[in-house]
Formats: sequence, C-alpha cells, structure tokens
Amino acid sequence: MNGKPLEKLDSQEIIPATPKPLQPGSVDYAATLSAVCEAVYEWDIASDTLRWSENACDVLQVLDPADIATGRRFAGLLDPATPETRYNAIMSSAEEDNGPGVPFQIQYALQPKGQLSGQTIWVEDCGRWFSDKKGQPIRACGIVRAINARRHEEERLTYLSRYDALTGQLNRAELIHEMKEAFDEALDTRSSMAIAIARVDNLAVINDAYGFDVADTVIAKVGQRLKSVMRSRDSLGRLSGNKFGIVLRDCNEDDFQVIAERLISTISDRIITTRYGQVSTTISIGGVLAPRDARAPIQALARAHEALDNARRQYRSTACLFQQSGERAETRRRNVKIADEIVAGLNANQLRFAYQPIVSAKTRQTVYHEALLRLDRPSISEANGGALVAIAEKLGLIRLIDARVRDLAFADLRQHPKARLSLNVSAESITDASWLAETTRVLKENPDIAERTVIEITETAMMHNLQDAMRFVATLRGHGAKVAIDDFGAGYTSFHALKELGVDLVKIDGIFIKELTKGAKEEVFVRSLVDIAKTFDLETVAEWVGDEETVERLTEMGVDYFQGEHFGLASDKRPWDDGIEIA
Repeated sequence: MNGKPLEKLDSQEIIPATPKPLQPGSVDYAATLSAVCEAVYEWDIASDTLRWSENACDVLQVLDPADIATGRRFAGLLDPATPETRYNAIMSSAEEDNGPGVPFQIQYALQPKGQLSGQTIWVEDCGRWFSDKKGQPIRACGIVRAINARRHEEERLTYLSRYDALTGQLNRAELIHEMKEAFDEALDTRSSMAIAIARVDNLAVINDAYGFDVADTVIAKVGQRLKSVMRSRDSLGRLSGNKFGIVLRDCNEDDFQVIAERLISTISDRIITTRYGQVSTTISIGGVLAPRDARAPIQALARAHEALDNARRQYRSTACLFQQSGERAETRRRNVKIADEIVAGLNANQLRFAYQPIVSAKTRQTVYHEALLRLDRPSISEANGGALVAIAEKLGLIRLIDARVRDLAFADLRQHPKARLSLNVSAESITDASWLAETTRVLKENPDIAERTVIEITETAMMHNLQDAMRFVATLRGHGAKVAIDDFGAGYTSFHALKELGVDLVKIDGIFIKELTKGAKEEVFVRSLVDIAKTFDLETVAEWVGDEETVERLTEMGVDYFQGEHFGLASDKRPWDDGIEIA
C-alpha cells in the first residue's frame, strides 16, 4: 500500500459471534475476503474514522489509503451524481435501533482515482448502524464489494425492459404503456391523438438477397430515421419483426396525413447503407384516430392494422387511416349488393374475359394472352379484374368464380387451337380438391389444351399455403400445364420457397415496373427480382410496361416477356377472331 497505512480491523473483530464459534485460526479471514473481492469496515461516526480490512484498497482500487481513512474523505471519491451514499442511508434513516442495530444496503458509484480520471466502479455496501442512548447513529460496520459486472447487467436488463435491443426504440410493452398515457391525456383534455403502424415493405426480399444481418441493419436504420423526423412529444417503438408502432399526440386527420407523408418520405427518398452495400426500402402506414375511432390501445392497434392492410393493398409507400363507422357501414351495404350481383351474374352466365397480350422480349410477337375477368352487371361495373376477385374473396364467393374462370378458359382453348391463355386462380383453389380434380381431368384428357395453359397464383397466396402450393404446382405441371407466380415481389418469397415451388415463370408486380424509370433504387429492386428468377432458371414477365424506355431497361436486365399498355390493353374481343397468329 502507498501512503499512510489504514488503521486495520483485527480479523476476529469483523466476524460476528455465532451460536457455534469457529476455533481460532481455523479460517484465514483475510485470505477469504481477498478471494471473494470483498472488504469490511467500521465507521466511528463521532470521530469520522474509518477502519478497513487490509485488502480494502485492492477491492476499491484506491491508490492512497488516506483517501478512505475518514467518512468525509471517502465521500469525496463518490460520483456527484450517485443516487445513494452511506451517510444519507444512515443519517436519514427513519428506523430506530432497538439493540441489534439497523440494517442498510445501498449501491453507489465510486471514482477511486478522482473525478477527472473517468474511472468509475459500482460498489454494493451492506451493513448495520448502531445508535447511542439518544437514538443518534454513532457507529456503523459493513462489507463492500465491487459490482461493476452485475451493475452493467442490471442496467442492460433495465434498458431492455423499456427498449428494443435491435433498434434502440421502445419495446412493445413500453410502447403500449405510452399509448395508455396518451389515451388518458386525450380523454382528459378532450383532444385527438392517433396510433399508427409503419411496416417495412420488402424485408423478406432483403433477407434473401443480403442475409439477416443486413435486414437487421435496415430495421434499425428505419427506426432511427423515423425517430429523427418525429415530433418530440410523439413516441416510436418496435411492435414486431418489421413493424413499428407510433403514438401521435395532439393529432387530427390532417395532421396524420402530413406526418405520415413525412415518415414515408424519409425512408423512400434515401438509400440505406449497410456493410454489404446499399439497400432501398419503403414503408406503408396504417393509423387510427383516438378516441374518435378507438377507445383503448388494443382496439387502436387492431384498427391500425386494418388500415395498414388497406394501405398495402393499394400501393407501396402509402398511408391509410381507419375508416369511420359510417363509411364502414356503407361498405358493408355495398358488399351485400355486390354479392347479390355476382351470384346473379354467375347464374346468368355474364362472366366473360378481356384478353391482354403478353409479348416476347426477343421478337416482340404475342406468345399468349392473359384472360382477365369481367362481369357484365352495370350496377357494379367497377367490380372487374382484380377488384372483382378481391370482393369475391371477401364475400366467400371466390371458389365459384375460380370454377367459372377455368371453364371459360378451357372453352376458349378448345374452340381456338392456336390460343394460349394464362388464367388467374385464387388462394382458395390451392386447397380446393374439387377444383383441382376437375382441372386435372380436363388437362389429362386434352394434352393439347394443357400445353397451352398457364395457371397464375399470386405470390402472397403461395407463401400463405406453401406446402399445399407445392402439391398444387406439382400436380398441374405433372399434367402438362405451366404455373406462374403472379405479383412477384409483393409477397416476399424466400429462396428456399422459390426452389421448392418448382414453378415455370414469375410475373413481376406491375407496381415495381411502373416505378422503374423514376430512380436508381427502383431499378435496383427490379433488377434484384430478375436476378432471383434467373438463379432458378425461371422465365420472367414484366407487368404494366408503359413505354419504350421501360422496355429497353427491362431488356437489358434480361426479362423474357412484356405485358402492359405499351403492347396493348385488355380487349373484350377475342384476338383469334381476327386471325392473329400466336407465336
């Protein structure tokens, strides 16, 4: 030890009496204390003298023993911001010493080499203080030990009790707590607030293309960017894998739209840099106003999820607000009317096709047509194509639609030997044994029809029922038909799933093609989809091709087929009636 030696405690003084005392000399107390990195002390409060065990300077990492020789000198080593001190624990105690002393246990931050050194160790101090006849503390004894490792772990656990480890934003439990407080505030002040959910749109694609580490980086940076443009009074937290929850205080409908646009732009307008390269991503947002449309956090989250689903169905990088009850009631009434019209249309054989050409990238010749569904019912003329399918799925009528689509397509193929058709079926048909049985019967009996048939299933539908989809694809291909993944890029098929599905071609979602010429990040995303398809020797169809510039870029990427306005809109007239040759 350097400096003036401490007044040391005798080893026998530091061990309290027990019913069965150990024999003197049977235990080396000093060695034991050193081995467990603990030191003992006795503090004479009246004289402010501290007596320590011999290893105290080693345990506390103090260079000069004089620095801990008195209570005042010891207090001078404490971090000014430390929450507790031994002096306060004893002198401010509300308890009384009735003979055996009063126990205390505290933790404090010690700076053994002074405040300028930057070194801090956390100390746990456990002991008892004793009073005089007047009840005033006169003496204390105890044991100290350094607990840096434990303190850091406690701080880590305390942090994780509030914050998400990956993103540094609030975790789900703390976010819901923030929601409850915001709800209470809105109710008390009769103000409006909003709960929103922001979802990273293409995380699964990033997972497959770059790996989980990069995807984690993207999630973390999305959280940082969102937080950086949020108002100080609002809260952000991670709800689940690729979803963030947002609490917007003092927020009305107009405020929500402004805030949502700002959040969406801060993600879509800038590339995210990772250690493996640059990554482009977008977010979609769903929200609900409260307490107008939700009276509690759980209800608000459910309705924000519903709004998010609506946003995702519309477009990437879109924000939707939960509809008010009056609008929802009107939607229900409209759905009932549409259901009646669909059934009437089926009964009256009023379902028909519009045919859109799909052309070869090499020859620019039409190779087949997609048969797009139409319903001749003037009262619901807006319900055609994808809109009609979406409504039929929601109303439980899609199996009837799928059966009629198949029958109409096979009738066309029988009547026109040169026709080649691509027809869309829903997720329901993947598990519909009767649909598959009738389809395979026709394909088996008519091999010439089978080789001119392409069955399209959306990527989302296949991923939702992967095992069933694998059997579905294998059965159709086993009978000579081709199978395509429709809207490729929207459902985030994994590499493994794409390999196992065994489809023939993929149709890249037109949403991505439409944005292709708008910037480098859009082109990078489309190129990655094409490259994924090439990896598995799959032919590619680009949908929604609208101009020659898009054609040139897609050709350079190696896309095999084009479909869209640039090559012809869907027409009610059968192209074979005019003698058009199909390549």
